[in-house]
Amino acid sequence: MGQAETVGPVDASVGYALKQAAVALRSGMDAVLRPLELSVPQYSCLEVLAQRPGLSNAELARATFVTRQAMNGVLRGLQERGLVTRPAAAPHGRALPTRLTPRGEELLLAASTAVRSVERRMLAPLDGDRQRRLRDDLAACAAALAGAPGPMSAGTDRGLPGVPTPGDEEQR
Repeated sequence: MGQAETVGPVDASVGYALKQAAVALRSGMDAVLRPLELSVPQYSCLEVLAQRPGLSNAELARATFVTRQAMNGVLRGLQERGLVTRPAAAPHGRALPTRLTPRGEELLLAASTAVRSVERRMLAPLDGDRQRRLRDDLAACAAALAGAPGPMSAGTDRGLPGVPTPGDEEQR
């Protein structure tokens, strides 16, 4: 029987480098969102709602990589600040569709611009082709672990652009 293959030196591990990048991205996002009094999950929620208005709590949770319970807290905080609106009663079924308010749209513009500056800084060493390749390679890695077809398959849903959330569930 052969010897088991181990990760080896962490400095040579793709997973370790990926985690370092995710932590650095999250830290940069936290820093630029803090003056706007937004957490990364709150920002992600606003960004997704701008691109797909009317999503339910469960749909928002899936799109922003948090639990439904965490999304309840995120939405409650955003609603208290007048950044999103939800009907008091569901128009049909149990889902309460959420939409940005004009105030939410205004704050999102500032937040999205700030987050894009972090992303630009992170990607500065890479030209456009290498940036696209990195995006495609990361999507292929995620798909491989999810058991889904890779990004080269026909009809692949690549998710929402501009919503860089490492997946932490903390909220404000």
